[in-house]
Amino acid sequence: MNLHAAISDRAVTCRSLLSASAAGAAWALSASARDAMAEEQSPAKPGYIDAHVHVWTPDTARYPLASGFTVAGMQPPSFTPEQLFANCRPCGVERVVLIQMSFYRFDNSYMLDTIRRFPGVFRGVAIVDADAQRPQDPMRALAKQGVRGFRITPGNLPADAWLSSPGMETMWKCAADENLAICPLINPEVLPAIERMCDRHPKTRVVIDHFARIGMAGPVDEMDLTQLCAMARFPRLCVKTSAFYALGAKKPPYDDLGPMIRRLLAAFGAKRLMWASDSPFQVEKGHTYRESIDLVRNRLEFLTDEDRQWLLRRTAEEVFFT
Repeated sequence: MNLHAAISDRAVTCRSLLSASAAGAAWALSASARDAMAEEQSPAKPGYIDAHVHVWTPDTARYPLASGFTVAGMQPPSFTPEQLFANCRPCGVERVVLIQMSFYRFDNSYMLDTIRRFPGVFRGVAIVDADAQRPQDPMRALAKQGVRGFRITPGNLPADAWLSSPGMETMWKCAADENLAICPLINPEVLPAIERMCDRHPKTRVVIDHFARIGMAGPVDEMDLTQLCAMARFPRLCVKTSAFYALGAKKPPYDDLGPMIRRLLAAFGAKRLMWASDSPFQVEKGHTYRESIDLVRNRLEFLTDEDRQWLLRRTAEEVFFT
């Protein structure tokens, strides 16, 4: 979702089997399923991973918008997987983590259909209703369909009231039990509340979006950055270095964000940072996809080749694709 907007919010495909005896066919099916799973989970897949992209379709008859959203408010009017591929594949990005778009709220159908249409290419971060009676039930159901994380955001609620609700506690516990990620979209002032949740749920994997939007209002605030870096004490917390178009000077080539990335690298290490574009918003209003990935791929001289591999593929792979 656009950083300036708020939100209220796996049928292994088997290869065709040669004709065989019933027993042989059953063995082949099992072997094929194992092979497909091994390929899907291999940490040696080539190509980069974009850890944060939204997709939507203008087909609002098949995929209705949630209450309160209008077609006029869909800007751009569409961002389909094909539109994404036109931007990301020339840059070497082969896999993508989809973030449920706020237009659809708790109806994750379009994201799930996209994951099914392109096996092995996508994983999802869904939105579920934390106020539902048993939010753990849709979380577990969605995890069987390629979802590996769940976006949370406070909306208009005070941070402590939002995170202390019974449903939110249930979501964090379920995420720990099922090895799923909680993905907060927050502003810097919410970091202390997230820190308290991490203290209560140390086994829950947490992936903070867009540097916790530090620098969205202007230059990077040193106190905000120090607070985020201090949260490196939680070994299961990762940070997305993403949405460059909306932070700091908000101008390519985004070199002004280099010092913030360097601080996070020193605090978290490359294995807990992941690059993401936040497309389609990264490819609008004079910004390009290549400018985003190139900041990490080519411009930051303090990054080693190994650091770049972690930021551009391996961290997101471990969190969302294995």
